[in-house]
Amino acid sequence: MLKKERAQVIINRLDELYPSPPIPLVHKDTFTLLVAVILSAQSTDKKVNQLTPALFDLGYDPESMVRLGKENILKLIKQLGLSKQKAENIYKTSKILLKDYSGEVPRNFKDLESLPGVGHKTASVVMAQAFNVPTFPIDTHIHRLAQRWGLSRGKNVQMTERDLKSIFPQELWNKLHLQFIYYGREHCTARGCDGTICNLCRELFPLRRSAKICNKP
Repeated sequence: MLKKERAQVIINRLDELYPSPPIPLVHKDTFTLLVAVILSAQSTDKKVNQLTPALFDLGYDPESMVRLGKENILKLIKQLGLSKQKAENIYKTSKILLKDYSGEVPRNFKDLESLPGVGHKTASVVMAQAFNVPTFPIDTHIHRLAQRWGLSRGKNVQMTERDLKSIFPQELWNKLHLQFIYYGREHCTARGCDGTICNLCRELFPLRRSAKICNKP
């Protein structure tokens, strides 16, 4: 099966499973989405979602987050990895938004990526999910699936992003980003599938499973 044919199979199957995939991080608006994505670095969305309601009750916009202060932010997120640095980044980002952007989250990559704690992936998520700009943010699930499905060599996330953007139609990038994540969490997991077990892997590469069976001693 050619790469473009595999891509169409993937689109069809993911649409069947996740026709309208929700944004996995709980948020109220663009600012709280930005904060949630900053918090999600090296942490699970599930854990972030457990902690952000209390944080957003007190720090619901840049002004209230600055008033809350670094120490109080840290107290509310201390269960997360890198919590001290994340608290610092959220506090500094909130101050910058007030000073330079009238309290609004900027709508472009350059300004977003200049904010503390905001790299390309975080900026891509915000641009896609808050502003509906076509992007294809790459997380560990997407990076893994791109390799297993023969869509990218997957040496780094930059290569994976470039390859996926070249394969899939631009108008599907934002939706596929979420669909890949959900499928990677629920079906083609890091340890639960080796490229021969989940339904999509078996459909895309039926000979992989046959070869493994034939090669058994």
